[in-house]
Amino acid sequence: YRWVVERTHAWLHHFRRLRIRFERRADIHGAFLKLGCCLICWNTLRRADQSL
Repeated sequence: YRWVVERTHAWLHHFRRLRIRFERRADIHGAFLKLGCCLICWNTLRRADQSL
């Protein structure tokens, strides 16, 4: 299932803050990572709802 990880990394690469790690603290970077995942899920669900 390597393609799942590679696809997720490609989706997260669209967020500028996650492309290069500017934050020195790992907890802040983790928070931005979680926020990026939430936004990806939100957009996926929104597109799925519009197609119905």
